[in-house]
Amino acid sequence: MSGTSIDAVDAALILTDGERVLDFGPAAERKYTPEERAVLKAAVDAARKWAWTGPQPEAAFRKANAVLTKTHSDAWQQLINGWNGPVPAIAGVHGQTVLHKPPANGARGNTLQILDADSLHSEFGVSLAYDFRSADVEAGGQGAPLAPAFHAALLQNLGDTRSNAVLNLGGVANVTYRSADGNLVAFDTGPANGPIDEWMEQHGAGTHDEDGKTAAAGRVDDMSIDLWMDKPWFDLPGPKSLDRFDFDATLARGMSLEDGAATLTAFSAETVAHAVRNFTERPDQIIVCGGGRRNPQLMRELRQRVPCGVKSAEDVGWLGDSIEAQAFAFLAVRTLRGLPISWPGTTSAPAPMAGGRLID
Repeated sequence: MSGTSIDAVDAALILTDGERVLDFGPAAERKYTPEERAVLKAAVDAARKWAWTGPQPEAAFRKANAVLTKTHSDAWQQLINGWNGPVPAIAGVHGQTVLHKPPANGARGNTLQILDADSLHSEFGVSLAYDFRSADVEAGGQGAPLAPAFHAALLQNLGDTRSNAVLNLGGVANVTYRSADGNLVAFDTGPANGPIDEWMEQHGAGTHDEDGKTAAAGRVDDMSIDLWMDKPWFDLPGPKSLDRFDFDATLARGMSLEDGAATLTAFSAETVAHAVRNFTERPDQIIVCGGGRRNPQLMRELRQRVPCGVKSAEDVGWLGDSIEAQAFAFLAVRTLRGLPISWPGTTSAPAPMAGGRLID
């Protein structure tokens, strides 16, 4: 899994039948070098300029695919080197999202995750599932989020009959909510790490706010947050999704480094709190996974603003850095078995949708 933060390839091994999570294997991470990250960011920039109009930026995508093949192969090898069991039956590879356009005003959306599936299939030597989002979008769905099927399986393993939510804090934040009666709802809540990371990079202060220290040293501009929260998107009912760049660092233009980081961090937390307040039945707790849970200031803001308990993935025995990678392993098996990976309540697809393409 390579997310919109473009910081690393995460890999994980699980034992599953696509319905239950039976056991967890090792996990691995292959961080991008600055040069590799620059190539991938250039592909995203080229894709945004293209936006499905005119010739596709093939040169930028070709360079990015070479980086994705190398880094994903490294992550795969690292994963297999830490595993003494049988060869995995299948690998699920998400690819790198370079464009995501949700449906709007009756028009179908579009989405693009780039990768060289044939090369990865050759490198891995096992069956490969990929292109998980296209079928959902082509049917009129949002194409995101797709992790809810896996989140539901994890929550089932907890044996907790309370209403729970799983919050993933990547470039964008998305939530999966399971009510006490087992009903599942999922949607993107707003920006998460994306604008914060972009803000830090623009100021030459690193690729992210290490331990939330910059935000902790700043002052939150609540008036700006109130203004940003006035955007109609936040009051749209779920399911709904965002592109990574629907909210970006330009929101904080004119603020100091510290105040901008503080305000963008608080804004990310407020978008989650707003979503939770609008649930028909508020969850008893939210379990947080993804890179954002390692930002103490973001977690503090969440606990202050969200009207329910907030726990990190590790608090319930999960590997918070690996859940997205585990999710696509889970979805790969569902693809292999022809099981749905999205539902009307998770992506607004018209019916439960199978998805993913398979190379045997």
